[in-house]
Amino acid sequence: MSQGTLYGDVETRSVLPVGLVKAFNLDVKLAKRGDAAHAASFPNGKVPAFIGEHGYKLQESVAVLFYLISLHDAESPLLGVGLEDKAQVLKYLSWATSELMVPVTDVIRILLARVPFNKKVLDTANVKVDEYVAQLEERLTKYTFLVGERLTVADLFVATCFYRCFTLTFGKEWRSKHTVFMRWINTVVKTPYLSYFFDTLKFVDEPVKPQLPAKKEKKQEAKPAQAAKPAAAPKPAAEAAPAEEKKPKHPLELLGKPALAIDEWKRVYSNKETREEALPYFWDTFYNDNDWSLWKVEYKYNDELTLTFMSNNLVGGFFNRLSASTKYMFGCAVVYGENNANGIVGAFLVRGKDAIPAFNVAPDWESYSYTQLDASKPEDRDFINNMWAWDQPVVVNGEKKEIADGKVLK
Repeated sequence: MSQGTLYGDVETRSVLPVGLVKAFNLDVKLAKRGDAAHAASFPNGKVPAFIGEHGYKLQESVAVLFYLISLHDAESPLLGVGLEDKAQVLKYLSWATSELMVPVTDVIRILLARVPFNKKVLDTANVKVDEYVAQLEERLTKYTFLVGERLTVADLFVATCFYRCFTLTFGKEWRSKHTVFMRWINTVVKTPYLSYFFDTLKFVDEPVKPQLPAKKEKKQEAKPAQAAKPAAAPKPAAEAAPAEEKKPKHPLELLGKPALAIDEWKRVYSNKETREEALPYFWDTFYNDNDWSLWKVEYKYNDELTLTFMSNNLVGGFFNRLSASTKYMFGCAVVYGENNANGIVGAFLVRGKDAIPAFNVAPDWESYSYTQLDASKPEDRDFINNMWAWDQPVVVNGEKKEIADGKVLK
């Protein structure tokens, strides 16, 4: 009797589960994401996903990995030998899914043009990936594998998390500088669990360049010459068309033009190193109290937030609804903390002295609190710098919380 069906293919989190089925020769049918049975059983569309005997359903990478290995051998050394090793295996699996894959996913989305190009997000993600590689190398200078001297599912899964990097960013030069990491990768991907996939995977020689948005050129078309028309008889005064009413302006338009256009600041922020160049430009050249005000914006209902990616989607929706005001404002909002214990906070630059005209174009603006910041106070400047650089934890009630995700409004 069949042991079930595994859904997944070349997705990062599916490579290893498929490899386990092949290496163990499990009686498990392999199917791709999206067929009728998958859609009916797993409406969220995520993979890997497993349907076993009697309709047993299972999702989430770590759970699927443990189930498939245990189908083959409940005491498999891949799960760790002894309590301490088993705990170490779980540690690396948890770290890979909750931390490592966050910047890796940002790199994938931008370089594969799944989201609009954002230099800051891409640069930050690449730096974070390199930091995680350095952490692994520190461990691997002392041990052959992540959990001692024996191959475990921790090595197999963490290695697959990097597979897209090898096809996008880890070029020849990068690989030559990370010999410890590459020694481990080359050992792990040649195992029967991964060789089916990595043997045919082509690593890039040079990092893939992002697809920059194309500049739109205005084309001036020559108007065809028109034959002269006979002068029309003047209309009686009573039939004169009424004057066209002007559309009401955004309230902030009435403030007039600022000393420096905000578009220039947005270009600097998007294309320059944040700490080294963009922020000094902002404080030294762009910002003045006469034209702009600065605001701390906090979500009021953090206790209702669950998964960090859902919180980030909430921010994205809020930003979309602020579109009528984007020419008068700029800012970043970040999601800090972890799944089921996270919050939203941000710092914003707003034309004029009042935040409300900029924010109340969004129906959900009252779900956030607005506190004016003082650029002359070092603590307020530090907060703004940290919100716009995303390179330091958020301090909440004296406790440091790592930034999990965020968005830029520009």
